[in-house]
Parts: sequence; structure tokens; C-alpha cells
Amino acid sequence: MEKLKGIIAVTGASGSIYARLAIRELLKNPDVGELAVVVSPNGRAVALHEAVELPAAGSRLRYYAHDDLFAPPASGSARYDFMAVVPCSMGTAGRIAAGISDNLIGRAADVMLKERRRLCLVVRETPLSLIHLRNLTALSEAGAVVLPASPSFYSHPAEVEALCLTVVHRLCDLLTGSSTGYRWGSQDGDRG
Repeated sequence: MEKLKGIIAVTGASGSIYARLAIRELLKNPDVGELAVVVSPNGRAVALHEAVELPAAGSRLRYYAHDDLFAPPASGSARYDFMAVVPCSMGTAGRIAAGISDNLIGRAADVMLKERRRLCLVVRETPLSLIHLRNLTALSEAGAVVLPASPSFYSHPAEVEALCLTVVHRLCDLLTGSSTGYRWGSQDGDRG
């Protein structure tokens, strides 16, 4: 079976830890062969501010410049299987919803939608304005999955990373169909 190819886009919303954990968890998955990562300038600035270091490039992990519209993720013929924008700013969500492809993140998301491939947006904003809701509705109607960065507490996470992993494991399930995360109804989930 051919390994999955994915794209992780990191934008300037708060929550860079979600991107770091998503990359780490996806690279643990033996079904994932390649990850392309694109970080916006604001994504880099927020990660630096939040003291989050993204994983280094390697044989299965490659970084592409935000403005490189000749990179493989810009073309449907590169055949990426999934893309996650994590964290996804409302500005990025709005540009994707409007079909604005003026950078590699927007273009790659546009490709995923037009090719009917999995696109998940891990949005980080609260409260949501009517404009945000309309953009997210348009994205959902176009085939994207909107996954708010809303951690769950069923597994009784004891630290920030464990709490964030509740979102990341859900994301990995949506992207690849598998995850090592908590499952409701599992032996650990039967707490009454």
C-alpha cells in the first residue's frame, strides 16, 4: 500500500503547540510517508513568541517557503492525500473561503478543495463573529472539516501537552483514520 502524503500549514493564530504535536503524531504513524510543512511569517512569529520549536526537517518532513507557489503542494498533480491548517487564523480561513491563493497555504488549501481531498482547519478564535461563522460555513460547504481547537477533558489530562493532544488525536483520526488517542467507551473511558 502506498504511504499517505500530507501537508501541515501553520498560521499566525495562537496555539503553535498544536502544530508541533500534529507533526510529531503524524510522523509516528507508519501509514504516513511524507509531510510537507508551510509556515506563514506570522506563524513563525507566534511560534517564537509562544516558545514552540517545530520539528526539524528530515527524510519524511520537508519545509516549503510560504511564498513558493512552485512547490509541490501548489499542484494537484503532486497528489497529497490530506492537509491540516493548524492552528488556523480567521484571516487564513477567510482567504481560503474566498479562494484567494496568493501564497502556498492558500493555494494548497484551494487544491485540496478542488481535488476533493481532506482539508481540516484547526481554528483558534473566540468569540466568533458573524463573518467568521459565514466563512467557516462556506468552507464546510466546500468540503473542508472545521475542527475548533477545543480540548476535551474525558481522559483527565494532567498537563497542557496532554490537553492539546486531545485535539491533535482527533485531527489525526480525521486525516489518516487512525490515532493512538483516547477513545470514548474504551476501558479507560468507562468511568461512569
